[in-house]
This record gives sequence, C-alpha cells and structure tokens, in this order.
Amino acid sequence: MESGIPRRGDIATRIAQQTLAKREADYADEVRRLLDAALKVVRACGTTSRPRVTDIVAEAGLSNDAFYRHFPSKSALVAALFQDGNERLASYTAHQMAKASTPVDKVRRWVEGVLAQTRDEWAATTLAVLWNGGNSGDNPNGVRYSSVLPLAELLREPLAELGSADPEMDASLVVHATVGKISDYLWLRVTPDQAAIEHITEFCLRAVTPRPAPEPPADERPEPGAAP
Repeated sequence: MESGIPRRGDIATRIAQQTLAKREADYADEVRRLLDAALKVVRACGTTSRPRVTDIVAEAGLSNDAFYRHFPSKSALVAALFQDGNERLASYTAHQMAKASTPVDKVRRWVEGVLAQTRDEWAATTLAVLWNGGNSGDNPNGVRYSSVLPLAELLREPLAELGSADPEMDASLVVHATVGKISDYLWLRVTPDQAAIEHITEFCLRAVTPRPAPEPPADERPEPGAAP
C-alpha cells in the first residue's frame, strides 16, 4: 500500500463516507427544522409583521450559524417555503387525482386539490407565506414560477387525453389562471363553494387547445375547383 494515498473501499474511504452520510442526515434535519419553524412563525405573524431570523432559529432550537449554513437570507428561506408548500400540495393533489378514472374527473380532482389552500385550516398560513414572498427582495416571481411546476406536471397527462395539442402550454395556462384566482380568494378571505369549483373546472376543460383535424389521404382530397 502506498502511504498517504487511500484506496477505493479502504477503511479511510469508508469512514469518510460514513461521516459525510451522517453530516448529510444532520443537515437535512436542520433544514427541516428551520422550514417547520419558519412556517409556524410566519403563520403567527400573519400579514401584519415580518418574522425575524432570530425568531425562526429560536423556534427551531438552532443557531444563526445553522441558519446561514443553509440559507443566504431570510428571502431564500421564504422561497424554500414556497417550494416546500407546493410540493406538499402537489403530492396531496396527485393522491386525490389517483382516485379518478377519467381525464375529466382527474381535472376536477386537480381543481379541488389546489383549491384546498383556501380552506380555513390552510388559508391563513398560505396567505402569510404569499405576503412574505411578495415583500421579499429576491425575485418572488421566479420563486412562484418554479414552485407551481409540480402542479402543472399533474395536468399534462389528463389534458393530453382530452385532446390537447400542447399539454404543457395548456397545463401552464390553467395553473397560472387557477393559482391567480386562489390568490384572490385568499386575500378576500373567501372559500369557494361547489358552484365555484365546478365553474373553474369547466374553465380548465375549455382551455384545452384541440389538436388540428388530420389531413385526408391525397386520393380522397377534392380536385381544385371541384364542387364540394
């Protein structure tokens, strides 16, 4: 063995890998504690005050060093809250859509799933995160764009089954329209009723851009100038 040069699979490499794995697990735990604490503090502050980093780390039982090890700023943490919330929402909505058997029912389940954010138990928290995101200095529009992508992905397949010529574009349009309406409901402190859910569902279905009709075979096309 050459002195000072660890070989792949030797004891030094294995111990280093174990150390890195433990550090990764510890860091993941720190980030989760910071996200959970931030959500709790943001919810308590509502739309009247903005939480401080000191409040968040105190709630998490961590230090400022731990916070800045993972987030360069409070705005970066709010951005992570956006993404974390939307990933959870996408997971919940996907579970609801899996219960549907037709593409129309899947779209309806999607609408019901994303509108769950307006329910009393979720609305105040969602609104507080939106308010903090709108007051952050780090490109909140970019954060919102990336955070709604998981919701759009859920719609591509049912929209394609419904005949969309461009499922990705149609899904993006539907998501942005629906999320915009959700923002209205949250700021007005209104929970949509069943009639509103059906209206939004019908709007989503009408937003599908149909595929163009296929061209008939050449031998079946009418001669130029021939009577139809």
